[in-house]
Amino acid sequence: MAKQGRMSVLLGKIGVSATAVGVLLAAGGIGGHRLELLPLLPAFGGYAGSALLLALGALVMLVAMIGARGRLGGWKFNTAGWIALVLSVGMTLNSLLWLRQGQVSPLIHDVTTDTVNPPLFVDLLPLRAAAPNPPEYAGPEAAKLQLEAYPEITTLALAVSPAVALERAERAAGDLGWEIVTVAPGEGRLEAVATTAWFGFKDDVVVRITPDGAGALVDVRSKSRVGLSDIGTNARRIRHFLARM
Repeated sequence: MAKQGRMSVLLGKIGVSATAVGVLLAAGGIGGHRLELLPLLPAFGGYAGSALLLALGALVMLVAMIGARGRLGGWKFNTAGWIALVLSVGMTLNSLLWLRQGQVSPLIHDVTTDTVNPPLFVDLLPLRAAAPNPPEYAGPEAAKLQLEAYPEITTLALAVSPAVALERAERAAGDLGWEIVTVAPGEGRLEAVATTAWFGFKDDVVVRITPDGAGALVDVRSKSRVGLSDIGTNARRIRHFLARM
């Protein structure tokens, strides 16, 4: 019993330590990239390493808890232990959700409501000059993958004038925290930069508004500057924007 208790204590300490290192690695990878101190690959490497350490920490702490079974000689959860367990389990589940999202998302990083005649970037072009992903639309193959995965993303018809629609677009973009680069009323165009929450990726958005009788048609395009797959980010962004419109 004493041996089992000592083992549970050791496992508990290992679990807390693995969690602490994992959290530091995750913070370093994410924060380093957001502050432009780390390139993408090392930042992703740090985050992947943190995910493995956090999963290990969660597993080891659960084994320690089960092994102790409340014995006096076993490891007990103090405040640090509970915090470590919650962090390790929560962040591991988050990583698994993102992994699953990556598996079910199409391998695209450019999503638009109009795949035949997508809105074009104009004033955002200089900001994309050094981006690995070119500003041009990827073409029929990307359109096919998008239509299969996100058939609901289509042009929005509004029973308001184009001017009112553009005002709504500007307000919705601001509400979503986008950095508005251009609002061109004469062209019915809005361009903005959206920053992702975790790694701070810069994605570019263009909104095109055209007259439709007494109303207006709203088309949106959201494109990542880096990465082969956006893990569904651009599609979610467009859905949220159109819902606010």
